[in-house]
Amino acid sequence: MKKLIILVCLLVSASIAMAQDPYIQCEDTCEHIHGIDISHYQGEVFWETIGENTNIAYAYIKATEGGDRIDDRYEQNIQMAHRHGLKVGSYHFYRPKTDQMLQLENFMMQCLPGEQDLIPMIDVESTGGLDNEAFCDSLFKFLDLVEDAYNQKPLIYTGRNFYNKNLLGKLNGYQLMIAMYTEEEPVLADGRDFTLWQYTGKGRIVGISGYVDKSRFVGKHSLRDIRFKHNYNRRRR
Repeated sequence: MKKLIILVCLLVSASIAMAQDPYIQCEDTCEHIHGIDISHYQGEVFWETIGENTNIAYAYIKATEGGDRIDDRYEQNIQMAHRHGLKVGSYHFYRPKTDQMLQLENFMMQCLPGEQDLIPMIDVESTGGLDNEAFCDSLFKFLDLVEDAYNQKPLIYTGRNFYNKNLLGKLNGYQLMIAMYTEEEPVLADGRDFTLWQYTGKGRIVGISGYVDKSRFVGKHSLRDIRFKHNYNRRRR
């Protein structure tokens, strides 16, 4: 009995310590496959520390936004993430009112197939003030261009509420990363499956001084589902 009491006390103490330590989070206490997405907002990232001291398996790194913006830390981030063992993908922040071809060319200048482990991700968070028909027409023209350029459908990142309001039932055939910062996994209004859940925008991790977005795979999905397929001849424009 005495041993049991001691064991319970130790477990309680450990739980309290974990709750107080901002660097001990979900990926340290569960069996899901976890990752992060990174942009210049995180400042200098110490990838060696992340690679050697965390359970983070993958990173999506911001490459571009709209027709002319390039994330100034992209090149360093992707090289260092590779060097320290993470599976890496690149993402583009989509601007619905900007010419689709300009956005594709901007993204392709940075997102080079030889540097990718994971399929490209398109960050869709704004309608740009367009009505739903015009917004969807703009978005799907761009998604078709991305698929044609990389010979594989991109991963779509969006929030649960944004999806339910603007994209419900329209992204069949695309894998999704859904953002919703709650304790329970999100459920989409059309009940469809999604691949990844971004569960916090205020994650903590050794190697990054501030907050970082964290995500994990849902259900039986794994890195295999979003691997970049390299066995094709890239089309020239």
